[in-house]
Amino acid sequence: MPTQWRTIASIIGRTAVQCLERYEYLLDQAQKEVDGEAAADSPRKLKPGEIDPNPETEAARPDPKDMDEDELEMLSEARARLANTQGKKAKWKAREEQLKEAHRLAAVQKLRELRAAGIELAPREKKKRGLDHNAEIPFEKLPQPGFHDTSNEIFDQAAPDFSRLRLQHLDGELRTEKEERERRKDKQKLKQWKENDIPMVVLQNQEPAKKRRKLVLPEPRISDQELQQVVKLGRASEAAREVSTEGGHQPSDTLLADYSLTPAGDTQTPRTPALTTDRILQEAHNMMALTRVDTPLKGGLNTHLQSSNFSGMTPQREIVTTPNTVHTTPFRSQHSDALHAPAGGGFHTPNLDGNSGAVAPTPICDKLSINREEGAVVGHTPQTMHIYQRQLKEQLLSGLNSLPAPRNDYEIVVPDSEEEIKAPVDTVNSVEDQADVDTRYLAELKAKCELEMQSRSQPVQRDLPRPVEVNMAVLCPPHTDTPLTELQKADELIKTEMITMLHYDAVYSPPIIPAETKKRGQVRSQAQHLVYLEQHPYETYSQDQLAQANTVLQQEMKVVKQGMGHEDLSLESYTQVWEECLARILFLTSQNR
Repeated sequence: MPTQWRTIASIIGRTAVQCLERYEYLLDQAQKEVDGEAAADSPRKLKPGEIDPNPETEAARPDPKDMDEDELEMLSEARARLANTQGKKAKWKAREEQLKEAHRLAAVQKLRELRAAGIELAPREKKKRGLDHNAEIPFEKLPQPGFHDTSNEIFDQAAPDFSRLRLQHLDGELRTEKEERERRKDKQKLKQWKENDIPMVVLQNQEPAKKRRKLVLPEPRISDQELQQVVKLGRASEAAREVSTEGGHQPSDTLLADYSLTPAGDTQTPRTPALTTDRILQEAHNMMALTRVDTPLKGGLNTHLQSSNFSGMTPQREIVTTPNTVHTTPFRSQHSDALHAPAGGGFHTPNLDGNSGAVAPTPICDKLSINREEGAVVGHTPQTMHIYQRQLKEQLLSGLNSLPAPRNDYEIVVPDSEEEIKAPVDTVNSVEDQADVDTRYLAELKAKCELEMQSRSQPVQRDLPRPVEVNMAVLCPPHTDTPLTELQKADELIKTEMITMLHYDAVYSPPIIPAETKKRGQVRSQAQHLVYLEQHPYETYSQDQLAQANTVLQQEMKVVKQGMGHEDLSLESYTQVWEECLARILFLTSQNR
């Protein structure tokens, strides 16, 4: 096939068809020689009536001699052009291509050398002539900044792409879709109501729903101030009882009353007292009597009416109060002496003053009858109250004077151990302030961090720069046949411990690297550090061991200085050596080392 001859056709300067024809011709000639026939004519010669399938492969015929001069000139010019394949233009184009290739190779070599030297160059982008409408807006004029904040008007790149939204997203929910959704909800509700056996009257809403009225309650009979006073008295009595019961003295228990529980006889809620007179029923009887009056012509007495109070337009109502068993004095009943009961009845809440009809304060529970209630019958004028207070003071002084003389009989108990003396006795349960708790916690955390920092390496304590990658090449190969001296073995142990400390610091105190300088493969992953620490665990030492090691190190440093003659090393000599060592170091930004 011609495609098989294309590989060698360019080598011999012929086409694939010519090569194929030559191959077939040689095969035919070889076949005739085998058969003993004479190779008179070419086997590819066309017979009369045949058409040449490849006329372009015919041999060139000689030009006729009787051609015109114009035709001969044209043919000579064509031969010259066909023969001039390496003319000036072709040589110029070949030279230009060669220069471009040389320039490209030189640029590639330059970038490689710079990269090997640690210099990274940003890739240059080819500048296009004209405006890039995808990257910028032509002739854009930004508005001048004003007085108001317009940060919320800045275009958000993460906003939805409106070019990819459908029409239904832009139009929103259609009215037909909304109605269809509401119909489905109604069908679901109706189905649920039928399953719950709700009557059809309710479903059809034939009967209007009744409105619920607000619950109107009477005003509270006890004020908030009275409730707070009762609570304070209860807390004070409980605190006093706890203090007295700690020593286990029984006489003090009898002098303190327990106000937390009500007496057993008053645990049941008493019945509300009945009304003495029903004003509304009384007025109704009066109206009935007036409507049934006979004619005045009969004479006689007027219709007897029950007494009414005409102080207002409406009949006066009597306030009905419920007895309060919590705020009453225990060990007393409603049949007690009237002199020891508050005015208006001390067992009702609120207490009504008989003279003024105003609501008096709730009587305080007094189990031991210490607070005398004779003052309840005393008038409320300043002069009477002053006389009453003076009488109370005189009664108190007379009671104190009648007390027996103290016997000064007491016992001293010495604690058995010193721990009981040192242990503070917290008589009052106090809650510590949260600010003090937070301050103490932060102080403890800071002290713990400082103690832990003292056991870390010196670069971490001093916040010195540390290598990003751990260089494992400082260690000797593990499978080396060269025997090591004692000094070399000690040096290897020091290097091994140093590498272990570098891995430990990289895990628990990683160096801070800017985000723009981080690259893939620059920093050893956390997992690799942890794997190394599992194989070579990091040992921690106490402060005493570290201090002892520091002392040994300082002594060894003195011995080395004396042996090498570095005791009186000047600052100039140290600076010179430091600069010489620093000049040998080259920092590669590409590798960050």
